This record gives sequence, structure tokens and C-alpha cells, in this order.
Amino acid sequence: MAIVVTGGHSRSVGKTSVVAALISALPEFEWTAVKITQYGHGICSANGAPCDCATTDHSWAISEEKDRGGESDSSRFLVAGAVRALWVRTEQGRLAEAMPGLRQRLENAGNVIFESNSVMKFLRPDLYLMVLDPGTEDFKTSAREFLDRADAVILHNVSGEDNLRWQGVSLKPVANRPVFCISPPPYMTPEIVEFVRSRITEARGKREPMTRH
Repeated sequence: MAIVVTGGHSRSVGKTSVVAALISALPEFEWTAVKITQYGHGICSANGAPCDCATTDHSWAISEEKDRGGESDSSRFLVAGAVRALWVRTEQGRLAEAMPGLRQRLENAGNVIFESNSVMKFLRPDLYLMVLDPGTEDFKTSAREFLDRADAVILHNVSGEDNLRWQGVSLKPVANRPVFCISPPPYMTPEIVEFVRSRITEARGKREPMTRH
């Protein structure tokens, strides 16, 4: 199993689009795609709706996407060609409680691609991609925490200093990492596809000798 994680510094920077594009461009890896959503207070993890339930009752939930209509993020993964798509929902800060159940569901998966930053607390993927849009001011705490672990950056093209909206954010942790520029749409380039393919192939090659002992 190869594991790829795609994160981003904020909402609406194209994480889902990047994941879907990779699934579509690399169908030979027969992806299981996992979307992780962490809700704030008052939102139920069971269905993502406003709720006054006790957090101990509905602190997390995992569902397998079946709809191929493309309206939800996990449905978009299926439309792109994923073999399976899972949606993990937890109360903010309680992803650890969902991880045992998620690991069990992924036991027989081939290659897994996550849309998440926070899952980096619980695994070491073969590849971690960070999507950055300098035109979006918000920079999540989880993105700052794991920025130095990014293997490559997918960077939105911007023009002019007025579009550089980050405040107090240093990109020194990824100064020596590969940077792939995108101009959405599309959210993918041949260079990104080849980079991901080579890294996965390399990771799988390192594991194969171990399985024969």
C-alpha cells in the first residue's frame, strides 16, 4: 500500500480538485480516497448537520460513499475513478478516536489518497503534498504544524503584491522542496502527475523485497 496525503492551508484552495485530478490521471493505482472533515461545536459528526447531541455519542463517524453524482467531495473522488471513497467526520480535535476504525477499513486497500492535514499526526505517508494559494489569507494551524513535512508544494499562480495575503507566514520549511505552479482550472499538470507516479513507484519498490523474506 502506498499512501499519499494532500493538504492545504485553508478551505477552498483546491485540495479536493487536486485529489480528484490525481485519481483521474493515475488510474493504475486503483485508489481508495479518504476525505477527513473535522467539525466545530454544535455540528454532529454522524451527518454533518447542526446538533445538540452529546459529543460522546457522535464524536466521529465513517461512511462509504456510493453516490456517483459528483455533488459531494467524496462523490467527486468516485467520479474521478477511485475504487472506493470514504468520508471521515469527527468533532474538532478528536480524529484520534476515528483512526482505529479507519485503519480497519483500509486493511485491504491498494493505494490510499487522503484529503487532510490533521491525519499527518497519525501516519507517515509516502508523499505529502501541500496546496497553497497566496491569495487566500487564512492559514490553518494544522497547515503550519505540518508544513515542514511537505514533500512538495502545489502553488497557485498569483500576480502582484496585492494578492499576497498571508500575514506572518514563513515558507522557509519548504524552501528546498519541489514547487509546482498551477493556474486553476486545471488543478493538475503533467509534472505533478509524473512526480507523484515516480514517488509511489519508488515507495512500492522499496517494500517489495521485504515481502519476499
